[in-house]
Amino acid sequence: MPVFGQILGIEGTAWNLSAALFDRDLISLVSRPYRPAQGGIHPREAAQHHASMMKDLIASIIQEPEKITGIAFSQGPGLGPCLRTVATAARSLALALEVPLAGVNHCIAHVEIGRFATGCHDPIVLYASGANTQVIGYLNGRYRIFGETLDIGIGNALDKFARSKNFPHPGGPIIETQAKHGHYIELPYTVKGMDLAFSGLVSAAQASTEKLPDVCFSLQETAFAMCVEVTERAMSLTGKDEVLLVGGVGANQRLQEMLRVMCETREAKFYVPEQKYLGDNGAMIAYTGKLMLESGSSIPVEYSQIKPAFRVDEVDVTWKHESVRPGRHIQSEYHSRKKGAEAVIIFRNDKVEKYRPPKLYRVSALDKRLIAERTRAEARLIAAARKGGVPTPVMSDIASDTIVMEEIKGKLLTENLNEEAVYKSGQVIGKLHAAGIVHGDLTTSNIILREKDGICVLIDFGLAQVSSEIEQRGVDVHVLFQTFESTAPERADTLKTAFAAGYRETFVEADKIIAREHEIELRGRYL
Repeated sequence: MPVFGQILGIEGTAWNLSAALFDRDLISLVSRPYRPAQGGIHPREAAQHHASMMKDLIASIIQEPEKITGIAFSQGPGLGPCLRTVATAARSLALALEVPLAGVNHCIAHVEIGRFATGCHDPIVLYASGANTQVIGYLNGRYRIFGETLDIGIGNALDKFARSKNFPHPGGPIIETQAKHGHYIELPYTVKGMDLAFSGLVSAAQASTEKLPDVCFSLQETAFAMCVEVTERAMSLTGKDEVLLVGGVGANQRLQEMLRVMCETREAKFYVPEQKYLGDNGAMIAYTGKLMLESGSSIPVEYSQIKPAFRVDEVDVTWKHESVRPGRHIQSEYHSRKKGAEAVIIFRNDKVEKYRPPKLYRVSALDKRLIAERTRAEARLIAAARKGGVPTPVMSDIASDTIVMEEIKGKLLTENLNEEAVYKSGQVIGKLHAAGIVHGDLTTSNIILREKDGICVLIDFGLAQVSSEIEQRGVDVHVLFQTFESTAPERADTLKTAFAAGYRETFVEADKIIAREHEIELRGRYL
């Protein structure tokens, strides 16, 4: 494997133009940020800024051009005009210096510089930035997205609220300061399985007539709790015991505190890199480019087109060689684990007690509200689903935070992920959707293949809701399909086809929902 010396990295996906030199460690890092006079980032103006600053930026970094052995640039995701400006500069430098070129995925660069700076090994990553909110983990040669925003990134959500209150850009730090003097008020909390959404939360915060510090406090508490919940669910699904926070929003002290508390509760380790590595920066591009080049992953200049919607899971991670031990990553939440992401499961005399303990990272009023709402809704919707012909556990007792039900003996779909089993799950989900119910957390860990007859039984209705909307049903299917992508990437398409066949058999609107799921998958979430 070749060893490279100094790598020049150029970052410019959005507002911050930055360049760095990296060898065995960071040599130099320089940034020339674009700051709009008012409002948010305008792509064309940002690109013009980058073009005007590029010569000075590169001159300030390159002192000994003969020592540079490779050029790395942010290929995407990001704003098209900004990406083109950076790519043009990178190509010119690679040709002039006669060195190889590496096109770096911006999101993966955040992950890798975070791993480098903190020393963590195999984390679940919460990537929280302006345009991106994703929960990422390494599995079988790629970084997989276990959950993500369905609309806008958390940073853009905070900035959108900030603009409505005439805060200067970026608005996040001002919201954080205001929140220190606020108290909790109720705002929408939108988690859909492994995914989340911020638009409704922001709209409600903008429309609120409560005191500004209270709105800022509650906006933060709600948005961050959503992120931490999905991160914890990914940890439970994968069995990983490290959490890494990256991205510009990761600088928020309250978000760090919430993740730290969650990790302590789960006896996991929490990592966050120092400030200079959190936001967009050239060091992350240079370091990841070095990893790529040393593993033989370079790109010819003629094939170095930008990728504004570059997905994390499109990248072959050639520089990581950890072998995944069988059973390490995908574990049973219902039988082998007594504690899942949201509830503690207690087995007693062929009964299961599902108890929702308090989440110490959430503000108490929000936590009590969610526990009570989810427990009541779960009991109600289990009964409604069963009435609609969906196999579910039979309940025998209900309290404010506990449901007692029969124990379903069998294997989770996670443990028996084949076409026949997935086909059966499609039939069951078709019945659920035909009954006007969406599950809300449709993962392979919430479907049990019953031992006595092989029937698929649905469990964990904690995020379920009554809905006949195509969008909600599409999100339900999308969450399950993302689980296929994350846990069985080499068979994901086959499993999706098997599911769709069973789904169509029991639900007349199946084709509309499958089409909507595809739209959800293709939506641009980086703009």
